[in-house]
Amino acid sequence: METYLLKQIPALEITSDRFKPYGQVIVPSEDGKPYGPDDAQLHLQNGVPRFYIMRLRNRGRRFHKITRHQLCTQCLGALEGKNWWLGVAPPTSAPQPDWEVIEVFNIPGNCFIKLEIGTWHAGPYFEHSSVDFYNLELKDTNLVDHDTCNLLEHFGVEFEITVAGAN
Repeated sequence: METYLLKQIPALEITSDRFKPYGQVIVPSEDGKPYGPDDAQLHLQNGVPRFYIMRLRNRGRRFHKITRHQLCTQCLGALEGKNWWLGVAPPTSAPQPDWEVIEVFNIPGNCFIKLEIGTWHAGPYFEHSSVDFYNLELKDTNLVDHDTCNLLEHFGVEFEITVAGAN
């Protein structure tokens, strides 16, 4: 039986400054406010945008796969105000991320995130039985722009998200 490292990783509260290396935190703004740097800075020019509601079930707090999209930005946000977690690593030119710099963010249900092109991401993860997410990417992102690294196979590591106050 092969051994592997189960790495406990704390979920950080998301802030614009903390998340900046990976993308943007998008929070509500007043109607009529002109477009500016606080709005999602989207790059969807490499195809037809797809905006849909993605239903995920029973995701838990463990992960060993991480993905990136190199042709577009991606926006995610939970419906119904449900909190969730996302693991991220900075974009790299290598076929795998630097697993030792992966961070996890706790994302409240009252904001969205926009991932920069090439940002490695694992999730969404949550402890609810299911969560519906708004998802904005390209119509064929999951077919032609979906690089995935199996962290267990490449580095012998799996992550478990730890949350303050959780058992």
